[in-house]
Amino acid sequence: MNPLRRLLLSAPLLAAPGLAFASPAQPKEGVEFLALPEVQPTESGRKIEIIEFFAYYCPHCYSLEPHLADWVKKQGDSIVFRRVHVPRGAQVAAQQRLFFTLESLGQLDQYHGKVFNAMHVDRLPLAQDEQVFDWASRAGIDRARFIDAYRSFGVQAKVRRAQAMMEAYRITHWPMLAIDGRFLTSPGMIAESGQATGTEALQATLQVMDVLVARAKADKK
Repeated sequence: MNPLRRLLLSAPLLAAPGLAFASPAQPKEGVEFLALPEVQPTESGRKIEIIEFFAYYCPHCYSLEPHLADWVKKQGDSIVFRRVHVPRGAQVAAQQRLFFTLESLGQLDQYHGKVFNAMHVDRLPLAQDEQVFDWASRAGIDRARFIDAYRSFGVQAKVRRAQAMMEAYRITHWPMLAIDGRFLTSPGMIAESGQATGTEALQATLQVMDVLVARAKADKK
């Protein structure tokens, strides 16, 4: 089975047997996207907020990254895009802190893709603090400054906030994309709908996001 078909979602989010499929251009709630039962607060004002829940170790997140990055660029200033690195126990804690450290230092745009490549191309585990520190130093980041931020209360607060957001948005698998605190969609949902797999599922996810962003914009008027 294609791994994207195994990716998502928990039972309540799956399309029920026999449910008619929609399409990326006309997505159906419960098939290509989910409407959250409780709208979550956003930090984007009149703009549409997009949040990607992801993890560096996740191969599906790695596959989605270039497609999503291109989509975000095409949106211009009509959206506010954020990422949240999800927790997954001690084995992922260092990677999560790495993400929030780069964010705190204002270096996320510069190094985000490099972290993905370090894990999925160079096969670096980045599972321990010292492994992360060594990578950051080799990448050209001041080691002492990085470690100070990595161990700071600010990064600890971001880690706690990520856990709270996962619970509020009911995130159980990733990558997952939240649109304006109201909708969730993902390549896994598209794959589970039976419409597409692999790269086609990634592109279809972005089509669904186009529809959901347009809907959210219309509702803000």
